[in-house]
Amino acid sequence: MNEGTADRIVRIVAGVALLVLGWGEIVTGTLGTIFKFLGFVPLLTGLVGWCPLYRLLGLSTRGKGAKSAAAAR
Repeated sequence: MNEGTADRIVRIVAGVALLVLGWGEIVTGTLGTIFKFLGFVPLLTGLVGWCPLYRLLGLSTRGKGAKSAAAAR
């Protein structure tokens, strides 16, 4: 896991907002179609707590004292 609690909350809210805008047809056309599918990315990464882009860049929004389950073993 490489996302902190606040990061996860923001991602989930942003993902849901994009999905509502797209699937609710509040935003239509090409942008609406993009929102329909793009919204799943922040939603899923927020729910899982892991972002592959953060991994590639060596980033983490978890606190310095947070340890992963794998590191604790």
